[in-house]
Amino acid sequence: MLIVAHHLVFYGPMSTTAYPLASELMDWLFTYGRMAVQVFLVLGGYLAASTLAPDGVARFEGSWQQVQRRFVRLSTPYLAALLFGLLAAAVARYGMEHPSIPSEPSLPQLLAHVFMLQDLLGYEALSAGVWYVAIDFQLFVLAVLVFSLARRWSGGLSNGPSARWLSPVLVVGLTSASLLYFNLDANFDTLGLYFAGAYGMGMLAFWAGRSARPWAWLVALALLGLTALVLDYRERIAVALVTTLVLGVLQASPWARQWSPLPRVQRLGQMSYSVFLVHFSVCLLVNTVFSQYFPAQPWMNAAGMLLAFTLSLRSGQWLYRNVETRLICMPSALRLQGSFLAAGLLLMGLKAL
Repeated sequence: MLIVAHHLVFYGPMSTTAYPLASELMDWLFTYGRMAVQVFLVLGGYLAASTLAPDGVARFEGSWQQVQRRFVRLSTPYLAALLFGLLAAAVARYGMEHPSIPSEPSLPQLLAHVFMLQDLLGYEALSAGVWYVAIDFQLFVLAVLVFSLARRWSGGLSNGPSARWLSPVLVVGLTSASLLYFNLDANFDTLGLYFAGAYGMGMLAFWAGRSARPWAWLVALALLGLTALVLDYRERIAVALVTTLVLGVLQASPWARQWSPLPRVQRLGQMSYSVFLVHFSVCLLVNTVFSQYFPAQPWMNAAGMLLAFTLSLRSGQWLYRNVETRLICMPSALRLQGSFLAAGLLLMGLKAL
C-alpha cells in the first residue's frame, strides 16, 4: 500500500495539482514510501529459506526445476499485468502528455521484459516496479545456487554439522559481500548482488528463529548490519536491518507463533504481488481521465488519487483471484508470453499506420 501511494505521488499530474493540499504527506511518501521495498527483500529471503532450506540444507532435488517453477510463478501474473499496462500506456499517450508514460515498445524491449532482462539490457521499463520482479527472480536463482553448492560441497549429505552449517556460512558471506561492497556502488543496482544484503538477512533471520541460540544469531546479525551502516549509512539498509531483527524476534518468540493476523490484513498480504504489478497501469488511466476533465482543481485531483488507490487494490484483488491463483503453469505462462508479444506488435503496427 505504501508503494502504491509512493507511485501515486511520484508519477502523474494528479499529485502535482493536489500537492498544496497535503504537501508534507506527499513529500514524505515521495522520499520514504519506496523504503517498503526493503521489507519486500527481507521477507523474500525469509520465505526463500523457509521453502528451499528450512534446516539449512537444500530440501529440493533439481535446481533447474526450482528455477523454472519460480519463473512461472512470477511471470504469469507479471505478463498479464504488463499486457494490461501496454493498453493503459497507449490510452494515456492518446489522452495526455506526461514523462511518466512509457514510450511505444520495440520488439527487443518486449522480449527483454518477457525474460525479465530489461534493466540488464538497458531498456526502458514498461511499468513502474517491474525492476523488482527481475531482481526477485535473480535473488531466488542465487539462493538456489548457494544451497545447491552447499549440498554438493558437503558430499550430498542431508545430515551432519557440515551439511547444516555450510548454507548459512555461504549466505553470511554473500550478505556481507553485498552490504560491504556491492550495495555501496549504484552501478550494480541492476544485479541481484546489490540487493542480496537485505535478502540474505531475511534468510538468516529465519534460521536464527529456529536455532537453539536465536539471540546469539540476532546479535551477530545486528553487528553485521551496524558494521555496514558505520561504513556508509544507508536508510534502506537501516530499514532492512530493523525488519530482519523484528522477524527474528517474532520467529524466536513462542507467543508470536500463536498469533494470527487480522483476516483483512492477511488477504492484503496474499494479493500484494498482484497489487504491486497492476497498480501503475490503473493509476496511469485515472491520471489520464482527471487530467482531461479536472486539470487544475486540487480537491478533485486529491479525490482522483484516492480513487486510483482504491481501484489499484480492487484490480490487484481481481488479478490475484483470476490469474495469480488459477493460471500458475507453464502452458499458461507461454500463452501469456504470446499474448503480450502479439499486443506489443499490434501497438507497434498501429503506430506505423
